[in-house]
Amino acid sequence: EAGKTKIKYKDVVIGQVEEVHLSDDLKNVVVTAELNKDTKRYLTDKTRFWVVRATVRGGTVSGIGTLLAGAYIGIDPVEGGQPTTSFKGLEVPPVITSGLPGRHFWLRADTLGSLNVGAPVYYRQIAVGQVVSYKFSDDGRAVDIQLFIEAPHHAKVTENTRFWNASGVDVTLNAQGLKVDTQSMVSIIGGGLACDVPENELHGNA
Repeated sequence: EAGKTKIKYKDVVIGQVEEVHLSDDLKNVVVTAELNKDTKRYLTDKTRFWVVRATVRGGTVSGIGTLLAGAYIGIDPVEGGQPTTSFKGLEVPPVITSGLPGRHFWLRADTLGSLNVGAPVYYRQIAVGQVVSYKFSDDGRAVDIQLFIEAPHHAKVTENTRFWNASGVDVTLNAQGLKVDTQSMVSIIGGGLACDVPENELHGNA
């Protein structure tokens, strides 16, 4: 909303929407905003903007404050890149990992399965990261999935680490009774991945 909607980074207001109108072809909404002058070096072609609303993703609730104060525009500022003043807003809020200690990894799978952005990654049933993004492979025959594993857990991911889909429930019935095994309720609802080195194998190189 012109003159009202704020632009925030880490809950700090750094700008405000000045004007909202439709594009000439009526296919897009064009937002003109004014940002603080000290943000100029972060306005590059790698910087991202999106609308922040209350959402439930990856087992966590975010943007609750927008229920009372209204939606605002979030920003992921990146200093490295070509300066620009024109951006394409993201339809889906990204998982922000800029500046966080850890490491990104890419997995290739035949299908995405039940995974989504924000789905947790587990190591021995402890959440150590999450799915950041996914896309079709260059040849279109597989899905490339980007993960972010938080430090210091990223050091546990080595050349012989294996990943698998941790969604769903494993139920076993034997003489001792009924055994239900799952990573967490979050992985049942929203999907998830697990990783570890195969049994009887030593950890390889990072």
